Amino acid sequence: MSTRKVAFPPIVGGRPRTLILGSMPGEASLRRGQYYGHPRNAFWPIMTALLGIDPATDYAERTTALVAAGIALWDVMAECERIGSLDTAIRPASIRVNDFQALFDACPDIDLVAFNGGTAEREYHRRVRPGLSPTARAIATCRLPSTSPAHAGMSSGDKARAWHAVLAGRLAQIAS
Repeated sequence: MSTRKVAFPPIVGGRPRTLILGSMPGEASLRRGQYYGHPRNAFWPIMTALLGIDPATDYAERTTALVAAGIALWDVMAECERIGSLDTAIRPASIRVNDFQALFDACPDIDLVAFNGGTAEREYHRRVRPGLSPTARAIATCRLPSTSPAHAGMSSGDKARAWHAVLAGRLAQIAS
């Protein structure tokens, strides 16, 4: 098994307002070629509830619903070396981040970056934010609890409530 991990391209629609960032896809996601592909990851159950779609919908339909709701999805890291799936196993010296300035230039309506967990937040602020334009640095950020099954210190219900508290109002604005 290779320790070099390469992330997915972003999922971005026409005019996203919210960018959700993970750190780097885990092994199950990489094998499936899907964001949050581990069957016990809480991301898709949370998002399908927020978006009001059937949790059994396929991956393409779920990502289409995200785009329609003004949500973009990406990871902070473009590449890294890691054995297994845990963020704690990432070799810091191996991290190469994605080109966020290009994304923000292409998507000027993004006004919130929501981090799926602490590693995404820490690495964004450490490795990405200092190199951004003043306008991009001014985009609001917030950390949400990791949806990873490895983050077992919080129940899935508590995770869902935290995500809903931040995103439900934003989705209602888009719908109106």
